[in-house]
Amino acid sequence: MGSSAAESEYRSQSARPVPTIDSGLYALFSRHADSHRHNADRRNYRGTDIRMSFGVYLSRVYAVSWLAFVVVSVCATLVVLSVSSFPIEIVGSPPASSVLPNIPQPYLAVGLGILAGGAAKYAVVRLGGQYLRWIASSRRAEINHTLPGAVRYLRVLSTGSDNRRGMLRKVAANREAYGQTAVAFRKALNRAALTGSLDRGLRIVARDTPSRNVLAPFVLKFREHAEQGDEELTSYLRMESRMLSHQQSRARDRAESFLELLAELFIVLLVLPALLVIVVTVLSVLSPGLSEPIGAPVVTVTGQQLLIYGSAGFVIVTGLLAASLVSQVRPHDHAEPSYSRPPEIVGQFVTAGSNPASASVVCAPIAALVGATLYLSSVAPINVVLLTYVSWTAPVGIVAVRRARRNEAKDREIKDFIHAVSGHVKLGRPFPEAVARVAADVDLGALDDDVKTLAFNANLTTRDGNLRTDALDSFVARIGTPMAEQTIGLVTGALEAGGDAEDIFETLQTEVGRLHHEKQALRNAMLVYVTVGWTTALLIIGIMVAVDSYVIDGFAQLSAVSEPTTGVAMDASTIDPERDQFRFYVVTQATMLACGWFAGMASRGLYEALLHSGALVFIAYLVFSGVGMA
Repeated sequence: MGSSAAESEYRSQSARPVPTIDSGLYALFSRHADSHRHNADRRNYRGTDIRMSFGVYLSRVYAVSWLAFVVVSVCATLVVLSVSSFPIEIVGSPPASSVLPNIPQPYLAVGLGILAGGAAKYAVVRLGGQYLRWIASSRRAEINHTLPGAVRYLRVLSTGSDNRRGMLRKVAANREAYGQTAVAFRKALNRAALTGSLDRGLRIVARDTPSRNVLAPFVLKFREHAEQGDEELTSYLRMESRMLSHQQSRARDRAESFLELLAELFIVLLVLPALLVIVVTVLSVLSPGLSEPIGAPVVTVTGQQLLIYGSAGFVIVTGLLAASLVSQVRPHDHAEPSYSRPPEIVGQFVTAGSNPASASVVCAPIAALVGATLYLSSVAPINVVLLTYVSWTAPVGIVAVRRARRNEAKDREIKDFIHAVSGHVKLGRPFPEAVARVAADVDLGALDDDVKTLAFNANLTTRDGNLRTDALDSFVARIGTPMAEQTIGLVTGALEAGGDAEDIFETLQTEVGRLHHEKQALRNAMLVYVTVGWTTALLIIGIMVAVDSYVIDGFAQLSAVSEPTTGVAMDASTIDPERDQFRFYVVTQATMLACGWFAGMASRGLYEALLHSGALVFIAYLVFSGVGMA
């Protein structure tokens, strides 16, 4: 029998050393890669950037599934055997021994264990396929976000002396700015290096990409127009960049509509649990059955406790899901930049005032010390946890906000810097001289020192284009914002390709103006959802304090004086002001966390979500402490 598709794929991708365990697993399970039931998984795998072959990946999945089968089967068998040794019978139903009289208990336990193991094995295989689907979907979304910028970059590069390979190589090198689009172009270049044909590499990328409606047609048309000449390619890229910009604008409008719906749903899902807690607390006065204990396997709880603390858990889960959805809907090119902390401990302390990632590590032991001090001071355990959270999130969030504001100031100055340099370039001055004049004559605020450093480096390296490129790359790295990567990075590749400087800066002016306008519009739109989060949180605080101060106290007084002769009889034990205050406080603080996460993610991202949630938790603590409820 000839070698299968899985075997040929394994051999074609086995240039890298394969671990011995993978070789063994591949020999055992690679036959599944040719199965028709994995056709969809194979298509999704082609849309991922996983480094191992599909056969090796599937072999690992099946190995884990068999491990799950053994573990779950053994555990389930032992559980059934241990349970069957107790005379447990459900009221009103015959015992299991009378229903299945002819099946010995060991056989029944093994059979049920095998069924449970088979279900676990099936779930692991399905999860392996679902993981490929998630990765492909994530790559598709990022390609759709980054392709318009990459096409605009290609349009500027097309005016230079680079051929198709050179243009694609420059886009592929800008992974930070163009994300998965750069990865797709890198795949095309790698395939071209293996096959000797860039056309074949582009066709393979068009076939395998998860972005079949955006990247695939662009790649094929790019190949066709490139064969017709440079002018035809430039004209096509200009038209395509405009069309993709319109598509991106429509996608942003759809995302804003989704955010509006999400905000409305978020308000409902957070206000309703708080109202439910109030209603349950009041009804417990009129319906003592809610305060009856319910037997549970571990502890005994009441229906009232289940509803109230279940509502608090529901609120927290809702807040996490809402924050996650906001981060996914938010345009990737306007999201919070990723911060990485230095590997050295000393470097983390040095950068803690400007890098929120470093601050999160440095502030963690300080927060733990605050928590220990509060605990030793006999503060209520829930307040120890909450105030420890505040003492960690507040400084980290403040550092993140300061860094974000500094980045925003630099982004504003980038717009003025580009316009000033463009004016000098249009007068015929070389780029290094133009930068030097701007550094000397224009006040660029937060960007001033970086521009002076660029002017110095550019004038030192004017005789070597590669060194000039290094100066620009260093300039972008010092600024450290997505806008700098998308604008100044465009200049770097275009000047290196020998493009017309005047055309480059004319395009760059348009690009930086568009990015600045979109960023401001997005910022203004997202502030609405920040207001929604804070308004909802403050509303919940007011409702809870008012209900506890008037309604609960009123019921407590009424139950204390109620007598049969008055015609009003209430069980005084159903009202416990101190207990009900604590429950209201727990639900309120859960709501503060959820609202803070939602508002912070809508504003700038993860670190600001920590700041907003910590601030709301502290406000709720102050309010409840001020009225004697915490």
